[in-house]
Amino acid sequence: MTDVTAVRVDTPGSPATARLLAEAARAVDAPDLVLAVSRNGVRTVHTGGSGEPGPVPRELLGHELGSASKPFAGLLLARLVAQGRVRYADRAADLLAPGFPVHPAVRRITLRHLLTHTSGLPGLPADFYPQAVPRWSTDPYGGYPADRVVRAFLRARPRHRPGTRWHYSNFAVSVLGHTLAAATGTPWEVLLHQQVLAPLGLDATRVRPGPEGADAVGHRRDGTPVPALDTGGFAAAGAVRATPLDLLTFLEAHLGGPDPRDPTLSAALTDVCRPLLRRGRRHAHTHTLTWFHHPSPYGPVLFHAGATLGQQAFLGFRPDTGLAVAATATRRVHRADTFVATAYGLLTESP
Repeated sequence: MTDVTAVRVDTPGSPATARLLAEAARAVDAPDLVLAVSRNGVRTVHTGGSGEPGPVPRELLGHELGSASKPFAGLLLARLVAQGRVRYADRAADLLAPGFPVHPAVRRITLRHLLTHTSGLPGLPADFYPQAVPRWSTDPYGGYPADRVVRAFLRARPRHRPGTRWHYSNFAVSVLGHTLAAATGTPWEVLLHQQVLAPLGLDATRVRPGPEGADAVGHRRDGTPVPALDTGGFAAAGAVRATPLDLLTFLEAHLGGPDPRDPTLSAALTDVCRPLLRRGRRHAHTHTLTWFHHPSPYGPVLFHAGATLGQQAFLGFRPDTGLAVAATATRRVHRADTFVATAYGLLTESP
């Protein structure tokens, strides 16, 4: 069951976009699917899936973003830097636990290292797995709270010298969240709302489950529902929940949407889009503070994907053409999954 809606004023391009989204949706098998596109501010939204729609339209349900939460953490850091409250070169241990004895390599880890996955930290703390494996398919993160993430960082022994290698790390971005909270004296959830969500008008975006019926329900590959994700102490790396329409608003801000009233937000939006380092095989791809940055026939694309126990999300935009793509699906990722490839194709394969 599907529905296609043109949001805002329709243009001659919207019917073509609607057909493109309907065709793309046939490649994805999920109980609930939303493919949302903004072309220079004109939105087209396709909703569908193998499950029956509920009383709340799919595009108005909060979806778990998983690792696609990281661009929100990146924009928060960039705005605090623009405000002069922290610096990218600030050392995390000095802000998080001043005077606490740590390994010399840990002492060198900066806020920039944490966000750009160049800190030398592993993807997750070593002692995370013993408590997570017994409940890997139900609640792997909930038993590892914030104080434990901080302790694991302070006693860490980085694998590589900070700044020398790129290695994707939920651990590092989570430490960034706790460090910014310590540096500002403000809880992460409040800080994110004050600095990012409220200024951009993201009223349907949050870091905790919403009221009953307000959130999408994730599913395992066999279609079994899964409980809402509890990220424990890893909130900055994966706790954001948002409606697809809010995700378009977030992406449109990166494309020069309505000018924010505070110039520090404008500066932050520019900063997170700037290519910063090279990564990947033979260093073929670049990375900004928070976005993967790839070439395409229509100019560079910036994107991030994420997955939780039963949901997936994709965010991406093309600065040169004003195109943004937000996609969500309520089925756990698997090896043959086509969701990310389909969403990425919408971003890269059409003018």
